[in-house]
Order: sequence, then C-alpha cells, then structure tokens
Amino acid sequence: MSEIGLVQIIEGALLAAGRPMTVAQLAELFEEHERPENAAIREALEEAAARCEGRGFELLEVAGGFRYQVRQSLSPWVARLWHERPQKYSRALLETLSLMAYRQPITRGEIEEIRGVAVSTNIIKTLHEREWIRVVGHRDVPGRPAMYATTRHFLDYFNLKSLDQLPALAEIRDLDTLNAELGFSQPLPDDTDAGEGASGLTLVGGTEHALGEGQGSDDAVTLSQAADDLEARAAQSSDEDLDSIGGEADVDPELGDPVQTESSNPESKV
Repeated sequence: MSEIGLVQIIEGALLAAGRPMTVAQLAELFEEHERPENAAIREALEEAAARCEGRGFELLEVAGGFRYQVRQSLSPWVARLWHERPQKYSRALLETLSLMAYRQPITRGEIEEIRGVAVSTNIIKTLHEREWIRVVGHRDVPGRPAMYATTRHFLDYFNLKSLDQLPALAEIRDLDTLNAELGFSQPLPDDTDAGEGASGLTLVGGTEHALGEGQGSDDAVTLSQAADDLEARAAQSSDEDLDSIGGEADVDPELGDPVQTESSNPESKV
C-alpha cells in the first residue's frame, strides 16, 4: 500500500466516523494481511495534519483519539450556520467542574467548602448526564459522600488529550488540611461505582494537577481563570446540543438564600 493511499484512507475514515478514532481503531479498518504498522499509521496522521496547514480545519488529537474539527478562529462565521443561541455555561457549573478536574477525586462537600456556597443538585445531575464526571468511590465517613472524577468524554469535549494540558491551578487550600477539618479520612474505594462496566465511561486522572516543569507560581491560574479556560475550550466544541445548562443560582449554605452569580442573571446569557 502506498503512503499516499494510507493517508487518504485515514482522512476518509476520520471524516466518516464523526467521532475521534485511535490508532488501534484505524488499524482495524484493514484486513490482517494488509494492515499497516502503528508507526506507519502515525506517520500518515502527521502528514494528514500537515495537509491542514492554511485550511479552515485541523486534525487534533484528544483523549478519545484523532478527529477533524473547524479551527476556533472561524467560529464567528461557522456559528451562523445554526439559529440557536450558543451554548452558555453558568459560572457555578464551570467552577464546580474545574475543581473536579483539578482536585479529583473530590467530594461535593469539599467543593462547597472551597467555593463557599452549596453545589446545586442540578449541576451535579447535568455533569452526570453529559458524561463529564463519574463516581469513583465513597469517603469512609458517616454518610459516605460520593467522590467525583472526570471522564474521557470530558477531555474530548474540551479538546484535551490529557489533564496535563490544563493550565496549572494556584493553590486554593491544602486538601489534606481541608479533609482534617471536615473529618474525612482516606477514601474507601467502591467496587460497584468504580468498575468500568458500571457506567461505560473511562476514568481519567485521579491525582492533583500540579505545576509542570518550568512553571512558576506566576504561571498558575485562579479558580475563576480555570473556569474561563474551560469556557473558552467549550466554545471550540462541535457539540450539537445548544441548550443553556447549569444556570441555577448557588445557594448560600449558611443563609439558604440564592447567591446571584454572573450566569444566574438571564440577561447575562447570550
């Protein structure tokens, strides 16, 4: 098989699949006697990516594999293909999701302690429905609160290959200290929830996201900036579900009154 032929097959497969494909999945397209080596497939992917230079689309590798997508710089024009309003996420949802990504596995109580407001049940439900998070175990404390972590669907949606691509998060509070204050001990794994077959999702991460090599404290972002980063990445997503989600106001755990956030005002949504 000629190299140009392999590139064309891969291009056609990725365009037809409508989802990310891994090197192994691309290899399965060929009969065993003609199946190229993984190295050859990767070289073909590199050539396919190079062919996108100067074009309106790019070949991107995310957690689920490789996919073609429209370049972000073209979103103002491409978005006009649809009459629906662009997807808008509430600040509460984005900050909650950011903490789950950076501090996973994390409990709802830990998120509430860090943010200072209660986490809306609707937000947790929405994150589950979109398959961005999953329960990976329970704390061995009264009530056995669920511990949450992000999934491969989360990485794919936000155009991430791994959690290491997220900007480093500035230290908010030491979770070991926080756990002691809340009376939490080490987490107790839950085989029922943590099993891969339980929800059909792939667990990603499970450790704190730390400053990378060569990164100083000046490179770290705040929780609000981390939420902004996720919002910017969401703008690149090709998800067809354009309904606004997560717009419920936070609730102050002390007063029980709604706490108005930037996104809880209907006029702030575009």
